[in-house]
Amino acid sequence: MKKSIFFVLSTFVATTALATTPISLPTPQQRIGMDLMEALQQRQSIRNFSSDSLSYQELSDVLWAAFGINRPETGKRTAPSAMNRQEIQIYAALASGLYRYDASGHQLIKVSDKDIRSDTGRQDWVAQAPLNLIYVSDFSQLDRGDDTAKKLISSTNAGFIGQNVYLYCAAAGLATVVRGGFDEQMLAKSMQLPEHMKIILTQTVGHRASASNP
Repeated sequence: MKKSIFFVLSTFVATTALATTPISLPTPQQRIGMDLMEALQQRQSIRNFSSDSLSYQELSDVLWAAFGINRPETGKRTAPSAMNRQEIQIYAALASGLYRYDASGHQLIKVSDKDIRSDTGRQDWVAQAPLNLIYVSDFSQLDRGDDTAKKLISSTNAGFIGQNVYLYCAAAGLATVVRGGFDEQMLAKSMQLPEHMKIILTQTVGHRASASNP
């Protein structure tokens, strides 16, 4: 009996430690597909996604493009933020669970084992697309203005991040669309966000579906 209890406890501890171990992402590629002007020409919103998973390299690249660190000596990022507050946190909803992107280590930190992709929007296809990014603002990092002002600042900063993702996807041949149509209260509950963390936007990323690959 004691051995059985010890085995169960040991398994629980090992599983918990494994679940909280950050997932290191590959070094982001600095050169892909096309130059900036061509990426701007190809930038578009696409709403038909296949269920094919993204590779770890694609996941690494899109998160770094979104809001990664491009100046390690200062910790500054690929997208601007008012007064360099860097209040936007990116969460990645995948089939394997919910993760938070840690830019300083270029890694994913698992928040939950639950697949919440269907909670990230009202559209049917959000549940099958491989990746839904959720842009969340930490209002506690914004020490000026009321909540209306903080939401305006955060929305602007999230817009910069979303455009970075659009340009990366255009260059990499991936599909993406920014979405404001989601149930904020339900999604915040699914993510178990504290009161000072506010969802600003969501953005779906994946491979474009074709007639033979829905």
